[in-house]
Amino acid sequence: MTISHPLTGTLSQMPALAELFRLFLSGKHLNRLAEPALWAELEQQEDSYTALFVALGFDLRLDARGFAWFHSGEANSNIGKASRQLALLFMVIFDAQSNAGKALQRFTDWLIDSDWLSEVYKQQQELLDAEGLHPDALQDHLVRACNLGFAVAEPNGWRLLPAVCRYLDHFEGLALTAKDDSDEASPVADEDTALEITDDGEKD
Repeated sequence: MTISHPLTGTLSQMPALAELFRLFLSGKHLNRLAEPALWAELEQQEDSYTALFVALGFDLRLDARGFAWFHSGEANSNIGKASRQLALLFMVIFDAQSNAGKALQRFTDWLIDSDWLSEVYKQQQELLDAEGLHPDALQDHLVRACNLGFAVAEPNGWRLLPAVCRYLDHFEGLALTAKDDSDEASPVADEDTALEITDDGEKD
C-alpha cells in the first residue's frame, strides 16, 4: 500500500534540494554565471524552495543580477575580520581597475592573477599592511572568496562573480551615508560663511 502525502509531490519537483541546501548552508552564494543548471533549477521552482527554506528557518534571497544566498541580518550587523578583509580586497581590486580605465560594470570579465595582485599590493601597500594583507594573504582571501561564491578559480588566476555586487551595494551605501552626513554639515558651514559675510558687511 502506498501512502501519498502533499509534501511528496512538492519534493519531487525539487530534485536539487539537497545540493542547494548544502551549498547555502555552507555560506556559499549560488551564481548563475558559475552554475547555470543549478541556478535554472532554483529559479524555476523559486516559490517552492523559498517556502521550504522559510519553514526550516532560513531566509533565501535571489538577486536579479544572478546570485542567491541564505541571508542573515545578524551576520551583516556583526561583520567579522575575515569579511572586512574580503571587503578591503574587493575595494582595492576595483580601485586599481578604475585607475587602469577598466569598465567596472564588467568586473566578471577580469582575470586576476598573482602578478596583478602583487601590483595592486604595491599600489595600496600601506593600507593593506595595516590590515595584515600581504601578497600571499591576498591570494588566500581570493581562495576564501571562491569558497563563498564571490569568485571562481581558473587555471591562470581567478575571476569575480556577480555575488560581489553584495559588497558593491555595501560600498555604495556607505558612500551615500557619507554624502548625506556631508550635506547635513554643509548648511552649518554655509551659515557660518553667511554670518561672516554679514559681520563683514556690518563692519563696512
